[in-house]
Order: sequence, then C-alpha cells, then structure tokens
Amino acid sequence: MNDYAPKDDALIIAEAIRLVNEGVSVSFPVNGRSMLPFIVGGRDSVILEKPTHLRRGDIVLASVKTSQHGLHYVVHRIVALDSDSVTLMGDGNLALRELCNRNDIHAKVIYVVKPNGKKLPQSAFYSLVAAKIWYILLPFRRYLLWIYNKVKK
Repeated sequence: MNDYAPKDDALIIAEAIRLVNEGVSVSFPVNGRSMLPFIVGGRDSVILEKPTHLRRGDIVLASVKTSQHGLHYVVHRIVALDSDSVTLMGDGNLALRELCNRNDIHAKVIYVVKPNGKKLPQSAFYSLVAAKIWYILLPFRRYLLWIYNKVKK
C-alpha cells in the first residue's frame, strides 16, 4: 500500500477492510517509505486484523484527509489518542503527522511479514520497545534514516 494510494487501489483496500470487519486476517503488501526502518515498502507485507483495543504505538490502517491529497489510506503508527481523535505518524517521517477519528481506523497491524516469511508480532515486547526508542530518537531521525539508506544500498 502506498502512503497515498491511487484510486485503483481503493477497491483492493475496501475489500481488505470488508474482510477485516468480518473477522478475517488479511495479508497486505506495503509500498512507500513512510514506515522505514521497521516496514520496508515493496518488500514487506503486513497482516491486518480488526482493531479491538487501540493504544499508542500500534500500527494501523487508517483513512485520513488532507488538503493536498484528499482522502487517502495510510499504514502508520499511533503517536497519540484520546476518546475521539487519533494522531498518526509514519516511522520514516520527520515531522508529518495525520489526524483522524477513531472510526477512521480500519485495521490494526498484527504482524509485519519479512520476505523470508518470518512474522514479527507487533505486540511483542521487543517490537514495542524498539518503536518507543525510535520515537524518542525523533530529533535524530533525519541522520539515522540517511545512514540506514546508505547502508541498505
């Protein structure tokens, strides 16, 4: 899934959301760079499930509205939430955050699936700690992502 999915992808995303709402786990390919270094677009996929309990740090599929792109879907991490609204941010983003309502959260990422088939559970202690450390390092992300991109080439 692209950070800003084209209209052609809207049907696929709508079907994935429908299946998730019926209780089916859905494997979904991810595109884009907004979730680096934890999810690599064009390489990794995610397994989505119906969101029952949301908390800060969860990765979710949400619909967000911006003046630049209109309504679009993102797979981003929750950085803040209250009773009605949710603030999202991609791990690979330096400053951009999206706001949406809780009912705009359509699915929760349960696993990140690597090319070798290994499923990384997002509720595991190490995943939660790594995400928290990455968030704390926000002022240094520009440099860390630059290093990451140089090493991965």
